[in-house]
Amino acid sequence: MKADDVKKLQQKKYRSEFRHYLVEGEHLVLELQKAAATQPHLQRSELFITEEYSDWVAHNLTLDIRVTVVGKKSMAQMSDTKSPQGIIAVVPFAPAAETSAADSDKAVYLHEVQDPGNLGTILRTLGWFGGFRCLLSAGSVDPYNPKVVRSSMGAIFHTPIEQDVDISALPQRFGSIACLDMQGEPLSSISDSKHRCFVFGNEARGVPREQLAALNAQAYTIPGSGTIESLNLASAVNMCVYELMR
Repeated sequence: MKADDVKKLQQKKYRSEFRHYLVEGEHLVLELQKAAATQPHLQRSELFITEEYSDWVAHNLTLDIRVTVVGKKSMAQMSDTKSPQGIIAVVPFAPAAETSAADSDKAVYLHEVQDPGNLGTILRTLGWFGGFRCLLSAGSVDPYNPKVVRSSMGAIFHTPIEQDVDISALPQRFGSIACLDMQGEPLSSISDSKHRCFVFGNEARGVPREQLAALNAQAYTIPGSGTIESLNLASAVNMCVYELMR
């Protein structure tokens, strides 16, 4: 990919058009290399570096991918950060066949989640436990947004992601569904359940009541002291996924 096209990948419309996204920094490039061992499409990634990173690449990169050296000005234009590290990978989207659901998968469904940091943290949690996929409704933040990619800490390579999933399709696909509600059963009781999908709503608005009712979802609550109104979305997902895996 040409350097001028790489710059465009900071914008969602071009990520969708080119079907590639950006990964920046040593840690994420090493995670990319690790994931490429089992995911062939990642082996088609390309690396752009400044001259200072030539020795680092020679000593750390075993992945056979194209490496292009660019000037600091070009790197700054490619980067989404104020202080570019000097190393950026251009990564292809996973083919549809690799994101299709396995019968054994559990899922977290996010309805119109907006915060990139929340989504990245959720992906990191799902990647840690494994066996989960992330389903996003229409109107959710782009999972390939650079802020999401950075906060996922490499989990984006290991967690299948599906976009524009209609909430009405969940019951037929997963059967038993769970959600959070202040009037639900204690979350600790979820361990004996058969739930394969947990639904979470927008950070401010949740899931519309009529849509949630149509799911016939089992409601759970995370007991708290009542001092504050609510939990951060990513924190709530972390707790629920842990309980589902216990």
